[in-house]
Amino acid sequence: MKRNLLTIITGAVLLVIFILLLFTFQVRQSEVAVVTLFGRPVRSEKDPGLKFRFPWPVHSVHKFDQRIQNFEDKWDEVQTSDSYIVVAGVYVGWRISDPQAFLPRFANGSIPEAERVLEGLIRSAKAAVIGKHPLSDLVTTDERQLKFAEIEAKILELVQAQVQSKNYGLELKYLGFKKLEFPASVSQEVFKRMQSERALLISQTQSEGESVASNIVTTANAKSAEKIYNAEAEATQIRALGIKESAASFAVFQKNPELAKFLANLKALELSLGEHSTLIFDQYNEPFTLFQNYTTNSVPRK
Repeated sequence: MKRNLLTIITGAVLLVIFILLLFTFQVRQSEVAVVTLFGRPVRSEKDPGLKFRFPWPVHSVHKFDQRIQNFEDKWDEVQTSDSYIVVAGVYVGWRISDPQAFLPRFANGSIPEAERVLEGLIRSAKAAVIGKHPLSDLVTTDERQLKFAEIEAKILELVQAQVQSKNYGLELKYLGFKKLEFPASVSQEVFKRMQSERALLISQTQSEGESVASNIVTTANAKSAEKIYNAEAEATQIRALGIKESAASFAVFQKNPELAKFLANLKALELSLGEHSTLIFDQYNEPFTLFQNYTTNSVPRK
């Protein structure tokens, strides 16, 4: 009896599991699922968890990775606006944005088929955008002339517009150059052009340096001349003031020669004396004649 009960319970559990497998499916965190009714998409499930469905062939479930897919196109030769040939390859990040539109567009949602279509769109966009730019926008010795970001953004914009207009159910998240080189037939010519640009840049830099140096020398000379002129003008004023004062003093001394003599002797005596000086002098010689009236034991001059 116990063995029959165990068999019944086991059978019931297996039946429940079988029914769950027929009528439910699971969506993972990184997935998005499309449910079709007799092959026609009817709904998409983006939230993770257990979902309901009817058994095949009523309902079919197609699951897709909703994370960003990385893709690199083939390297193609494209021509610039100034007739140079370059070999360009790009990398692309894309994801499924509308799984219900994506599923019927690409053979039951084939990722390789979607990337094959993207490759054709990217090839056309590369040729169209690069064909409007000269080689100097891609390869130059002056980084300020490079337009990589602008060209990448324009290619991404063109491809995105075509994807949306054709309702492919996907979107591009980023695009950038993976490789950019030249065929052997044009490499030497490009190198010569780069050398020419570098020589021109060196010449311009030297010319700018010489111009700046010339301006510095000119400014320095002008300031020096101005300072010399101001110094000479100040010296002239000082000399004129000295001459004026000396003329006034000379007029006074002309009226009183003894005063002039006295002041001259006094000045000479001042210059002779210093700190802790000891003088041995003759009071009858200038300027020590000033002491004649102050000596106590004077000796008459013979």
